[in-house]
Amino acid sequence: MKWLLFVGLTVAAQDVDTFVQQNAARLLPKAARVRFALIGDQEYTPVQEKLFPNVIDAMNKERLAFVAHDGDIKNGRSACDDATFAKRLAGFNRSANPFILTPGDNDWTDCGRKEAGVGDPLERLAKVRSMFFPAGKWTLGKRPLAVLSQSQTAGFAPFVENLMWANGPALFATLHIVGTNNNAGVAKEFGPRNQANLFWLRAAFAMAKKQKFRGVMLIMQANPRFDAKKRAAGDGFAEFVALLEKETVGFAGQVVLVHGDSHYFRIDKPLVPALNNPDGARLENFTRVETFGPPDVHWIRATADAKDPMVFQFEQRIVEANIRKR
Repeated sequence: MKWLLFVGLTVAAQDVDTFVQQNAARLLPKAARVRFALIGDQEYTPVQEKLFPNVIDAMNKERLAFVAHDGDIKNGRSACDDATFAKRLAGFNRSANPFILTPGDNDWTDCGRKEAGVGDPLERLAKVRSMFFPAGKWTLGKRPLAVLSQSQTAGFAPFVENLMWANGPALFATLHIVGTNNNAGVAKEFGPRNQANLFWLRAAFAMAKKQKFRGVMLIMQANPRFDAKKRAAGDGFAEFVALLEKETVGFAGQVVLVHGDSHYFRIDKPLVPALNNPDGARLENFTRVETFGPPDVHWIRATADAKDPMVFQFEQRIVEANIRKR
C-alpha cells in the first residue's frame, strides 16, 4: 500500500500489482483486428465549429470500435462557460461509435484568462469531470463502451477522466496530461494529478505484460516535447517522459503515444533513450501520432491487428467537405 497527499487529505493508494490482480479479468485481448478513430484540437473558431459535424458524420459511416478525442474542445481564449461545454457534449454524443475524451489545457487551465471569462480553472476542471465523465464506467456516444476509470481504484477517486480499456490485441489508456507545461506551476493541483498519471502509466504496462497484449496505446493532450535537449527544473513532463521511456524499453510489444496540442499532423519515432545509447538510436517499438489540429478539420483511422508485427497502422482521413477552397 502506498500513501498519497490530495490537497491536505492523506489517502491510501493501491499498488500496481494489486490493481492488476483486481482488474485483469476485465482487460483481456479480444478480436484479432479492430478499427478506431483519433481526433483532437477541434472547434477553435466559428468556421471550425461548422466543419466539425462533418468529421462526426464521416466517422459515423463506419463501424468503429471507438473514437478517441485527445483534448482541447475549444481554443484557449474562448468562453469556458457551461453553455459551451453543453454544446460540445451534445456534438460528441452524436457519435454513432463509442466516444472517449481526455481533457486539454484549453478546457480548464486556460479558463482564468481574461478573454475566457476569468473563470476558476479548478472549478472548471470539476465541471469538465462532472459533464463529460458522469458515469465513470461508460464512454460517451450513442453506443457506449464499458471502460475502467482510475476513479474506481483506491486512492484515486478524483481522476474519473483517466480511462483504460482493451480492444483487439491492444490495451488503451488515457492520461490527463495537458499543455501549458501540464499546469506544473500550480503544485496543489499538479502534484496529485501527476502522481495519478504516473501510476496509471505503470498500471497500463503492467497489465499489458500480464495479459500478453501485443500493443499499448496512450492518449493524452499535451505534446511532451520529445525534442527537448535538457529539461529545466519544474518541467511538467519530465517524470512522465522518463517513465514512458523506461516502460517502453521494458515492453516487448509496440507502444503508441497519441497527442494533440501543437496542431501538426505527424507520425514519427521521436523517443531517444538517454541510457546505454551511444549512437543516439531511436526506440523502434515507440511511435508518436499527433492528430489533426487547427486549421485542419479531419481525422485519423487507426487499426490494431494481431497479425501485423507493428500492430498499429494509421490512415489520414481527409473529409472532402472540409477541404478549404483555394
